Parts: sequence; structure tokens; C-alpha cells
Amino acid sequence: MITYWHNPRCSKSRAGLALLQERGAEHQLRLYLQDAPSLQEVTALRDALGMSAFEMMRTGEKTFKALGLSKTSAEAELLAAMVAHPILIERPIAVTKDRATIGRPPENVLALL
Repeated sequence: MITYWHNPRCSKSRAGLALLQERGAEHQLRLYLQDAPSLQEVTALRDALGMSAFEMMRTGEKTFKALGLSKTSAEAELLAAMVAHPILIERPIAVTKDRATIGRPPENVLALL
């Protein structure tokens, strides 16, 4: 089962979802902007991705700049910012029990099949 962290307004997110659907992949949607993740979930996601909090963030978002965040911000500060402002989480993200990938490009989600 793939949990797909999805933003329907994002073309890359829609494209990744279409790939999963075309291949008949068992999946469930997580509309993470409406169903904000907890700190524990964001931390587990970071660990599954195998990257830093900064690497899984949308640094071009106005909120990122407004909060005064940067590459040198503390990991805990970046994680807390994603919990408080889920728009900062890069999208889409496909997650299985023990692995995850950011769907940029959308074809990255196929690695979990």
C-alpha cells in the first residue's frame, strides 16, 4: 500500500497520482494540506526519505522566506515549520511501510511499485 501525500492543485502531484492509477497500484490519498501531519509523522517521513528536513522543503514558498528559514536553520526548527505550515513540504510524496520518495519528477513514484 502506498500512501500518497497529495495536493490536487499541483500538476506534478496529479501526474504522479495518474501514474499510480494507470499501473493499478494500491494507494490511499493523504491530502496533507487539509490533514496536517504531526511532528512524529514529518520526522518519520524525513527518515524514510533519507534526507535532511531542508531537502524535503519547498524553499521557494513565501512562507519559507517569511519565517526567516534558511539552509542553516536548525533541523528541529525546519521540522516544526513543516508541521505548522504543511505547504512547506515538497510534493508529492509516496510512502510505503519502509520507504518514501518525492515525486519530482513524477516518475519517481514508480520506484515504490
